[in-house]
Amino acid sequence: MAKVFAFKGKSFEELKELSLEQFAKMITSRERRSLLKKGLTERQKKLLENIKKYPDKFHKTQERDLVIVPQLVGVKLGVHNGKTYVPVTVTQEMLGHRMGEFALTRGRVRHSAPGVGATRASKHIPLK
Repeated sequence: MAKVFAFKGKSFEELKELSLEQFAKMITSRERRSLLKKGLTERQKKLLENIKKYPDKFHKTQERDLVIVPQLVGVKLGVHNGKTYVPVTVTQEMLGHRMGEFALTRGRVRHSAPGVGATRASKHIPLK
């Protein structure tokens, strides 16, 4: 039996019918205050309009602080991490989170051999 998605006891179809204010009452306080008191910025409103107009297009954005709402589910986005655009496909489990949480800004550190100009002590590689 397939697991049915539910967010705070509501199905995804019910969530899509909710207004922004009704959805905001269901998410955490930090995101709720961002949506209700501050509202969406002009750039965030423009991004949502472009997504409604072209839902199948890959949208690049630097709006890392945008709260994911039900209208964004299924959209392919390129979220900027400070260097490149990280491809993110918005799923139902991401509702109520922010875009930046899914485009990590720090990569994994991989150390290799010492480079040119390193001191003789740092070039030492033990035999054991």
